Amino acid sequence: MTEPLILQPVKPADACVIWLHGLGADRYDFLPVAEALQENLLTTRFVLPQAPTRAVTINGGYEMPSWYDILAMSPARAISREQLEESAQRVVDLIEVQKASGIDASRIFLAGFSQGGAVVLHTAFLKWQGPLGGVLALSTYAPTFSDELELSASQQRIPVLSLHGQYDDVVQNSMGRTAYEYLKQHGVTVTWQEYPMGHEVLPEEIRDIGVWLAERLR
Repeated sequence: MTEPLILQPVKPADACVIWLHGLGADRYDFLPVAEALQENLLTTRFVLPQAPTRAVTINGGYEMPSWYDILAMSPARAISREQLEESAQRVVDLIEVQKASGIDASRIFLAGFSQGGAVVLHTAFLKWQGPLGGVLALSTYAPTFSDELELSASQQRIPVLSLHGQYDDVVQNSMGRTAYEYLKQHGVTVTWQEYPMGHEVLPEEIRDIGVWLAERLR
């Protein structure tokens, strides 16, 4: 298993963002974003894990970095729940490492783009049972959310920033909106923000993320 990239802050770390890349990318994908955010978040460590390389069914079995296999695209995405659970457990393990290093769980944030976002939403609201600083859900969806799910009081207190492109043709805007509405209906403080973009990240979006994180790390 490839070790995560760890970007240490200029001052002693008292906060951490664990950031998962999307399908087919790697741990370096969001390194420039982390470096940009860290210019103003002087005590925040960034941890950038790497998904395992495995066959992805919808891509003809081609092997690529993937947090879980996607078996079909419609009517709703069919995924390997077992592999998603494994990836979520990796995130839980990373949270525990940060806690053991002295960072309070209330100052640990999970962030993920696309498939990585699906993993962090699952981790925060189905797997992790403690406090968190918040979740950044970028151009993503929540394949494991269902009407039967009950959120604990600590899960309801995890704030979420959902960011999505208006013209996203990979993860449709409506899929991100559905995850947002679900969290909102279950008592989570969740903010929806969309941008005139496709399946990508814009500088304006990164600035908004920086403001959101800074407000919660005062």
